[in-house]
Amino acid sequence: MRLATWNVNSVTARLPRLLEWLASTEPDVVCLQETKVAAFPSGEVEALGYEAAAYGLGRWNGVAVLSKVGLAEVARGFPGEPGFPEPEGRAIGATCGGVRVWSVYVPNGRTPEDPHYAYKLAWLGAIRSALADEKAAHSDLVVCGDFNIAPTDADVWDPSVFVGSTHVTPAEREALAALRSLGLHDVVPKPMKGANPFTYWDYRAGMFHQDKGMRIDLVYATRSLADRVATAYIDREARKGKGPSDHAPIVVDLTAP
Repeated sequence: MRLATWNVNSVTARLPRLLEWLASTEPDVVCLQETKVAAFPSGEVEALGYEAAAYGLGRWNGVAVLSKVGLAEVARGFPGEPGFPEPEGRAIGATCGGVRVWSVYVPNGRTPEDPHYAYKLAWLGAIRSALADEKAAHSDLVVCGDFNIAPTDADVWDPSVFVGSTHVTPAEREALAALRSLGLHDVVPKPMKGANPFTYWDYRAGMFHQDKGMRIDLVYATRSLADRVATAYIDREARKGKGPSDHAPIVVDLTAP
C-alpha cells in the first residue's frame, strides 16, 4: 500500500496540481488537509479511480481521505471534539484496505496568548482520547496530516527564530508525546534533497529555496504498520513550480502484511 498525506492549502486552487500528482505518484490512500471547501471535487478524483470522503464546512480548514483500496466506516469528526466555538472540519477517519486511516488538521494556535492556542491544546487532548478508542478497535491505525507542531528543535530551520511562538512550545510538544504514548510511532520521511525532513516552507522571502522550513506534517502509525514501512519520503518536487501549496506531500510505502 502506498499512503500519502498533503496539506494542499485549498483543493480548488491546487486541483490541477493535485490531479497531476495523483496520476504520476499513484498512491493508494491519500489524506488531504486544508481543503477549504464545503463541496469536495469528488468527480475529478473518482475519474482517477479514487473514492473520496470529505469533511469541510466552508472556506477554511477541511480534510479528506481518498482511496483506491476501499473506503468504509467513515467518521467525520470525533467524540468530544471541541470547536472554536463550533467544530471546524479538522478530522476524518476511514478504513482503507484494512487500515484505519485518520486525516487531521490540528488548529494553528496563532500565539501562545491567543484563545486559539488553548483551543489547540484542548483539541489535541480530545483527539488523544478518541484515538485511544480507535487503537483499541483497530490494530492497524495511522494518523497523518498537518499537526502544526514541530516535534523537536531539529524539526525547525532555526530554533532561535521560534522562541515565544506556537508550534514549538513545551505544551504542544507534550501533546504530541501524549499521542505517541498511545503506541503510535513517528514515521520520519527522508527528504529528496538535503538533510532536513521539512514539510512546510513559508511562501515569503525565498524560504523554500533556502530550505528554511519546518517538519509539521507527520505520520503516526501503530507498531504493526511502522514495521511494514519500506520507504517514506518528502516529495519536494510538488512544492516547486507555479502556484504550489506551502506544504510538500509525504509518501509512505508499506509492505504487505
